[in-house]
Amino acid sequence: MEGTDPVNKKLAAALSGGAVLVLALSGCTSGSSASEDKLGSWAKEVCDAVRPQAKKIAAASAAIQKQTSDNSTTEQVQETDAQAFQDMSDAYKAIGAAVNTAGAPEVENGATKQKNAVKELNALSASYAELKKQVDELDTKNQAKFAEGLKGVATQLDKLSKTGNDALKELEAGAVGKAMTQQESCKSPSASAPASAPASAG
Repeated sequence: MEGTDPVNKKLAAALSGGAVLVLALSGCTSGSSASEDKLGSWAKEVCDAVRPQAKKIAAASAAIQKQTSDNSTTEQVQETDAQAFQDMSDAYKAIGAAVNTAGAPEVENGATKQKNAVKELNALSASYAELKKQVDELDTKNQAKFAEGLKGVATQLDKLSKTGNDALKELEAGAVGKAMTQQESCKSPSASAPASAPASAG
């Protein structure tokens, strides 16, 4: 699998950049005293819905990265990557639905911010679904063709990971962000749980 291994490493690197996106919604900055009950309940509803999806995205990312260290066949790479992209597509769609269901937060331009964030999340879901489709169509019988196709997917994933998540950032700005940092379910699990594989010294 020498032909596809470097490509899948590129895929994993691009994916780790993209996975940061949702952690914008599940991340935690220093706490603040936002005491508005309505905003607090809105934040709790969104955070509770986001947390399992953030874990799903992290698991999908880990699955692709694991393939880079395994001596995997083209079929195994295809199956793992396709499933990971499907999971990520489903997760972003679920987060979009959660933000939509929660309604507009009671802040200035809350309805516009919410609408834009939902649109952005749904677009991300569609993009990952398209990547899944492309991986499904790769020719696993021809390693050179497979590696070339995977390289194309990695390039698109890299672009996707660099696209702006401005609407999400806008939604989280100010009082909304402060309310979210107070929710246990919005605190990033990675903050307290270090990676299982420690970085090697040197």
